[in-house]
Amino acid sequence: MNAQARSTASGLPYALGTYLFWGLLPLYFAALRHVPAFEMVGWRIVFTVPFCILLVSLRRDWGAVAGALRNPRTFAILAASALAIGANWTIYVWAVQQGHVLAASLGYYINPLLNVLAGTLFLGERLSRLQWGAVALAGIGVAILAVNALTMLWVSLGLAAFFCVYGLLRKRVAVEALPGLTVESLILTVPGVWVVIHQALAPGGSSLGQSPLTDALLALAGVLTGLPLLFFAIAARRMDYSTLGFVQFVTPTIVFLLGVFVFHEEVRLTQIACFAFIWCAIGLFTLDLLRRRKRPGRREAAS
Repeated sequence: MNAQARSTASGLPYALGTYLFWGLLPLYFAALRHVPAFEMVGWRIVFTVPFCILLVSLRRDWGAVAGALRNPRTFAILAASALAIGANWTIYVWAVQQGHVLAASLGYYINPLLNVLAGTLFLGERLSRLQWGAVALAGIGVAILAVNALTMLWVSLGLAAFFCVYGLLRKRVAVEALPGLTVESLILTVPGVWVVIHQALAPGGSSLGQSPLTDALLALAGVLTGLPLLFFAIAARRMDYSTLGFVQFVTPTIVFLLGVFVFHEEVRLTQIACFAFIWCAIGLFTLDLLRRRKRPGRREAAS
């Protein structure tokens, strides 16, 4: 196995862990339906900060955090990535709050395709013919869903684009995953605290303090937000961005299965057709990856 294949293999568990976390998040948010959506985003930010501080302290990594804060280029990139993930969260919350769930879910089908294109355009990654064929199949599947959400397509494109930019920036910044996430969390603290205070002063008041269960679930938001983002940053630095993009289809697939078997949502013919194309694309992409991993091994055996 060559160096790139070993790097991809070491990053794959982190990528799968990330997308598994995000796929199961609807169960968490369903338990907090009574918390206003924007307040939920605020608490996600606020509780992510102590989670990062704890991990940095345990790893004694404050030197790397200070270095990232002192380096103008690194800080600028992390500020941009923080704004990108913050914008992604805000659009998602707004879309769900306004009942545009289809448009929001479509964004996470479009995002892997943007990741693949970003990898080829900005990172010099090259796709084989089979991989381009997989991109085409996935594109057809996404287009089938997009037909039913044309009026709110800007929501889908916004979600996909901001998260694509986030991943691209995290791959290019010269800082490890945890220090980078800590700096991002500190940058987002100001808007996060503002949202929480604004909600506390509103007529309905803050959701924190309403019940021990709600308080515990809100506090858990820090772990459920920070841990997958940490895993994602590790995976993004170790894997080709194109490969990372295709693995991301795990998340909407889990969400789809939860929608059918847990939330009992109606399954449309367009969704079935979309999944058929996407999973054929995943199979084709995976087949090509396996073939490419076997070839170096054969050369090494021959030598």
